[in-house]
Amino acid sequence: MTNIPTELLRTFIAVIDLRSFTKAGASLGLTQPAVSAQIKRLQFLLGGELFDRNVQGISLTPHGELVLSHARRLLSINDQIVRLGAIAPRPEVVIRVGTSSDYIGSLLPRALAHFRQRWPEVRFIVRTNYYDALVRELRSSELDVLVGFSPAKEAGAQYSWKEELVWARGASLRLEAERPVPLVTYGEPCTYHRAATAALKSAGRDWENVFTGPSLASLKGAVGLGLGVMAIARRVASQAGMSIWEDAPLPKLADLYCSILVREGGARAAYEQVADEIAAALRGSRARRVPRLVAGGTVRKANPAA
Repeated sequence: MTNIPTELLRTFIAVIDLRSFTKAGASLGLTQPAVSAQIKRLQFLLGGELFDRNVQGISLTPHGELVLSHARRLLSINDQIVRLGAIAPRPEVVIRVGTSSDYIGSLLPRALAHFRQRWPEVRFIVRTNYYDALVRELRSSELDVLVGFSPAKEAGAQYSWKEELVWARGASLRLEAERPVPLVTYGEPCTYHRAATAALKSAGRDWENVFTGPSLASLKGAVGLGLGVMAIARRVASQAGMSIWEDAPLPKLADLYCSILVREGGARAAYEQVADEIAAALRGSRARRVPRLVAGGTVRKANPAA
C-alpha cells in the first residue's frame, strides 16, 4: 500500500491557496524548485496529473480537485492528533551523567546539547568524580551513564577503546636523577595518578606529589610552569594544548581504557542513545594514533522518552 507523506499534501494545498509555487515555498521555508519537486513526487505517487496544464495559472484537473478535498480532511485529522500530544505532553526524562573532569571541556557539553536538540524533553544532570566512585554510583543506580578512564577494559561497557597515556611537561622543567620525580596530579584516587605511580614504582623511581589540582585547567597551568610532570591521555593533552614529552627519561606508561557504561533498568533506551552520542563526539575528536572505536552496543534511533 502506498503512503502519502503529509508534507507533500501540505505543499500541494499551499500552492492552491496562494496561487503560486514561489509564494507556497516562501510560506513553507522551501525553494521554488523544492516545491516543484514535491508536487512531481505527489503526482507520481497518485498516478495522475493534478494541475491542468492547458489553462494559464494555477488550475486543477478533476483528479486534482478530488485530491485537494481529501487532502484538506486528512491534514485536519493529522493536526488534531498532533494537538492531542500538546494536551498530554511527554514526561520529562532526567539522565544523570558521571564523568572525570577531562570531559567537562567542550566535548561532553557539545554531545549533550546536540542530543537535546532532537529530544528537548530530556534534561541532564552532570557531575564529576574519580572513576571508582562513579562506578559505585552507577551500580547503585545513582548514575545512568558513565564515561571515564580505567586501567582495564570494563565488562559490559556500551563502548570501550584504548587510550595512549603520555608524560606532559613544561619547557622549563629539568629532572634530577637523584631527586624524586615531581608529579602534577588530580590526586591518589585518579586513574592517571595510579598509572604514573605504578610505572615509576616498577622502574624503581621515587616520586612526590608537588601539585594536586581539581581541574584540567589548574593542572595544565602547573605543568606549563614547570612545577612537575603529569601522566595524561595523549588525546586529552593535545586538545588542552599541553606539551607532550615524547622522549621523556621516564618509564613508559601503560595504556588506559576509555569506557562508556550504562546502568541497568530505568529509561535504558534513552541512556544507550546518550552513550551513542557521547561516543560519536569522542570518536570524532580522537587522534589518528588511537585505535578505532569498538562499539559494545547498537545504535538505536527510537525516541528516548518512549
